[in-house]
Amino acid sequence: MIGVLEIESNWNLIELMPNTINTNFVPWFRSVAPYIHLHRGKTFVVGIAGEAIAAGKLQHLAQDLALIQSMGVKVVLVHGFRPQVNEQLLAKGHTPRYSHGMRITDGVALDCAQEAAGQLRYEIEAAFSQGLPNTPMAGSTVRVISGNFITARPVGIVDGVDFQHSGLVRKVDTAGIMKTLEFGAMVLLSPFGFSPTGEAFNLTMEEVATSVAIALQADKLIFMTEIPGIRMQPSEPASTDNPIDTELPLAAAKALLANLPLPSQPSDTAFYLQHCVKACEDGVERSHILPFDVDGSLLLEVYVHDGIGTMVVDEKLESLREATADDVSGILQLIEPFEKDGTLVKRSPTEIERDASNYSIIEHDGVIFACAALYPYPESKTAEMAALTVSPHVQGHGDGERVLKRIEHRAKAAGLESIFVLTTRTMHWFLKRGFKQVDPDWLPEARKRKYNWDRKSQVLVKKVG
Repeated sequence: MIGVLEIESNWNLIELMPNTINTNFVPWFRSVAPYIHLHRGKTFVVGIAGEAIAAGKLQHLAQDLALIQSMGVKVVLVHGFRPQVNEQLLAKGHTPRYSHGMRITDGVALDCAQEAAGQLRYEIEAAFSQGLPNTPMAGSTVRVISGNFITARPVGIVDGVDFQHSGLVRKVDTAGIMKTLEFGAMVLLSPFGFSPTGEAFNLTMEEVATSVAIALQADKLIFMTEIPGIRMQPSEPASTDNPIDTELPLAAAKALLANLPLPSQPSDTAFYLQHCVKACEDGVERSHILPFDVDGSLLLEVYVHDGIGTMVVDEKLESLREATADDVSGILQLIEPFEKDGTLVKRSPTEIERDASNYSIIEHDGVIFACAALYPYPESKTAEMAALTVSPHVQGHGDGERVLKRIEHRAKAAGLESIFVLTTRTMHWFLKRGFKQVDPDWLPEARKRKYNWDRKSQVLVKKVG
């Protein structure tokens, strides 16, 4: 009887499922697909602060990294161990000592660092070995390989301070790491390096991650940190008026860094920023500062357009340019919702492919977010601007005006004196930007013959000559 009840209960659950499925998942998953294709085969160097592991975030970070790797990304993981070493030192009755933002590593501190590194290595390997059913790691096979990939040298004496066993990266075994990645494994690096004489040196996670990213010419350097990123006004407190700056061009990052005090703590704004700047200067296209306390921050940064932390880039990812045949599918995806609700006149894929060179687009990180087409009528010294579209995700950021100015510039360069638009819903937007309403009889004869009198589109004209 109990078995029958259980079966009936399960069938009731199945019957209810169609009504409870989140249909938003499908368009969301489709929106992620371009980033999956973009990052496949790329190399990410991920630095995880020891504070993240101490805060119990290792399990979720391991799940997210395993997921990223399963989508074809090559991952080099560098862990920190600052709080773990401090805990070991305090347990032995020693006080942690720092100078110039680095640990002073005496013999006791070196022993503590070795103990902490060994313990963390086992914890990390265990986290990637999970595979229980009904968990994100089910069915995953993540091979984690570590080794002596880092050659180090001593810091020495700086401003009278002897750093003893603290070191700096001298050389990265790039070939060894690449072979391991090509084997399909994840490379795990502890903040340790060894001299040619076999002497061990305590390094910083930040320097190891940056040096490895530069040596590999990685596609991304990502720091999972205790700070949420760099705010628009770094010296001001967090607020809705002072959000995280999600995209920081290298020039702006360098200017900001020059005006910040020298960092001494990981919580200082310049602490991770200095490494991001160095990486971008030396060939790493994108460096990220992410908060480890936000669950899924790594996935949100990599697979969502706006991200969640701060990304330092060596150039603006956004480009305003003319379209090519390769952009047709992106244009179709952008304008389709507006065709369905009647804002735009429907255009066939063949028509857009034929007229691809007429389109100007705004592309950001491989995704098209705005477009407009220019159809000239040279005999009348005018041109039609059609299909002006801005993605709902970025409306209000000025992209529409940027595309409009691009179209105006193209029309002027072609020797035309004006541009016109036909619209049924956005007349006021154009009026605010210098367009004047005219009678449909104003249209060039060739365009007038195609005018849909049933649609009753408003005709607006702007001089560009």
